[in-house]
Amino acid sequence: MTSRTLVKNLAAEADGPVSVSGWVETVRDQKKVQFVILRDETGAVQLVHPRTDVEEPGSDPIATAISALTHGTFLTVTGELKHDERVKLGGLEVKIGDIEVAAAALDLPIADDSSIDKRLDWRFLDLRRPEQNLVFRVQTTFLHALRTWWVENDFIEIHTPKLMASASESRAELFEVGYFETKAYLAQSPQFFKQMAQPAGFGKVFEVAPAFRADPSFTSRHATEFISVDAEISWVDSHEDVMAMHEQLLVAGLTAVKEKHGAEIEATFGVEIVVPATPFPRIPLTEAHTILESRGYTVPRTDGDLDPEGERRLSEYVKEQYGHEFVFVTDYASGIRPFYHMRHEGDPSLTKSYDLLFNGTEISTGAQREHRVDVLVEQAREKGLDPEELGFYLDFFRYGVPPHGGFGMGLNRVTMLMLHQPSIREVTYLFRGPNRLLP
Repeated sequence: MTSRTLVKNLAAEADGPVSVSGWVETVRDQKKVQFVILRDETGAVQLVHPRTDVEEPGSDPIATAISALTHGTFLTVTGELKHDERVKLGGLEVKIGDIEVAAAALDLPIADDSSIDKRLDWRFLDLRRPEQNLVFRVQTTFLHALRTWWVENDFIEIHTPKLMASASESRAELFEVGYFETKAYLAQSPQFFKQMAQPAGFGKVFEVAPAFRADPSFTSRHATEFISVDAEISWVDSHEDVMAMHEQLLVAGLTAVKEKHGAEIEATFGVEIVVPATPFPRIPLTEAHTILESRGYTVPRTDGDLDPEGERRLSEYVKEQYGHEFVFVTDYASGIRPFYHMRHEGDPSLTKSYDLLFNGTEISTGAQREHRVDVLVEQAREKGLDPEELGFYLDFFRYGVPPHGGFGMGLNRVTMLMLHQPSIREVTYLFRGPNRLLP
């Protein structure tokens, strides 16, 4: 038996016997010759069969089999590989010697121009599109580069629980689930548990894992379940240390993507992957508002935070002024930040925190954490939280903890913005939103 050859490896093979397996993308059933475009997980190849039943219909079993093929049928073909520069698809083709159908397909219920909702209904078919295949190869490369950077810089990987006895930050966006005789909550963030690694003496930790938000939003960048990329480090002097770590990590990820997939991304999506220069631009939130107002836009939010349009316009400014796709918006007001964000020594109305914008959209929040338990208790009370309910968290800080900080970043948002896709639905393997629990 001839072993299977992936399409991407055919070009390196000599002319001769070969076996390929995949699914049918196109059949051109002509009078004298038949063509089949076969696609596997690595690419597409043209298969060819000169008919021998022109004078005697039905006498050519291979021709009969090809005529019956439907789009999406999985099969294995053995035949003769031939390099021919006249063939538009890769400069090679396989002359069919034998066809073995593994699983015939019904007529497909979706097409390339189907709506996103219909395509998500049939996501396992939608994922066959080569651009979708590329999305998840890019994401794999990006995450591998992040993990490699962390490991090479002595970070420890942790896996925090997703079932929690109490709220991790607030009760506003939590899913409540039955848990034997009591109730639990799905974690909206690993925040408390990655901070627990600091008094544990781990020093530097990271996690890539699901997070859950009971947020009834239907925007292009929200989901009720998403992959959160988190890191936390000890012995920081300020949020500047966290930002420095964060930007080095992203440079590593984007460098790997550009080197491995840059040409294919440009050919498929028309997007050039840019490895950002460091340091990234940094703009305090109050200055960001001033910049926006000078450009004719006043953020309508009353809490002082940026809205999506403000993020987009600020990113346009940064692109014009700095030629940069990233910007750290820093020094957020304490009123719009969680109780555990450290405040500035000279101005407690400001926190040592940031949001990171990428191509016009926020992808991450980071900060130095407050590690003094008495200050934490007071700041929790200011936010209307009961310190008694935070007992297990506050215990982390009663037995010694170093100054620390970190960030949480949405993987799907990063992928969406990196590839300039219109929605995280396009870059999420199986999307979950307020009205989608299937497939």
